[in-house]
Amino acid sequence: MDMQIDWANLPFGYFPTDYNIRCEFRDGKWGPIEVSQSDTINIHMAATSLHYGQELFEGLKAFRGVDGKIRIFRLEENAKRLIESAKGILMEPVPIELFKEMCIKAVKLNERFIPPYGSGASLYIRPLEIGLSPRIGVKEADEYLFIIMVTPVGPYFKGGFKNTNICIMRDFDRVAPHGTGRWKVGGNYAASLGAGHKAHEMGYSAVLYLDPKEKKYLDECGPANFYAIKDGKYITPKSDSILPSITNMSLMTLARDMGIEVEQRHIAVEELADCSEAAACGTAAVCSPIGEIDDIDTGTKYILSKDGKPGPVTTKLYNALNAIRLGETPDIYGWNTIVE
Repeated sequence: MDMQIDWANLPFGYFPTDYNIRCEFRDGKWGPIEVSQSDTINIHMAATSLHYGQELFEGLKAFRGVDGKIRIFRLEENAKRLIESAKGILMEPVPIELFKEMCIKAVKLNERFIPPYGSGASLYIRPLEIGLSPRIGVKEADEYLFIIMVTPVGPYFKGGFKNTNICIMRDFDRVAPHGTGRWKVGGNYAASLGAGHKAHEMGYSAVLYLDPKEKKYLDECGPANFYAIKDGKYITPKSDSILPSITNMSLMTLARDMGIEVEQRHIAVEELADCSEAAACGTAAVCSPIGEIDDIDTGTKYILSKDGKPGPVTTKLYNALNAIRLGETPDIYGWNTIVE
């Protein structure tokens, strides 16, 4: 089949591909890996995933590098995080080797959808696990379906790498203290939709949530982690309510390589006044630089960019991480999995 994709104008959204990879857990064990061309699943109407939120997912990317090779970024870390999420909501953990094998198979079978080097686009990989067992009483499933779907996505920054403005709203919480915040489950994202919608209506790109207990400290930034540069240091919130971002983990390593001190700690809202840069970080954008943070309740405006441009540290980190993913610089930490 001939395929003409305008890689340069590909949106960050779903684009159908040829295959997805599936595996079911039944009778106490994971079954054979199956290749599917269907974009639908057949599920019992009383499945635990539909009624009691037994659903979790991951997000990672594959890139075609400067040398033409295909690289999957931090595959094993995503596998480990999915295991932690599964343990958190009593789902069956997917073994690391099974996770890796299925991801690589999905990338290989859909190789024609991997955007060319230099396009700014990539192949987004979405692992998904759902509970299948029918339950009316509140109880975990004993049967699960694990799927790897992929889709090519365009560059996150359609207008180029530039600042956006975000806001703080105290009348919304993303998660509860000691809740599901540290696991990548769909319910966390459903809980953020209302606040996100309100923020977008007000002209902001995202909500910077405060800690759900005291409303004193910075938490997550919508669907991403948050970091700032203060007194030359890379500071990022530390909390049991925050999803441990693999991108943030990578940026902290790169920051240390650049001689930048890293602090993962409670960050009081008022500290934003002394920060010179800030960004949301995650798989989709790497670093989404923030120009201004408006505290809706107090009316305080924190200006993070004096000239309207992304800060120098954020720009350097963004470029450094992208260069590793694209094979432009040596992968000294072994973060990439080369797909042969």
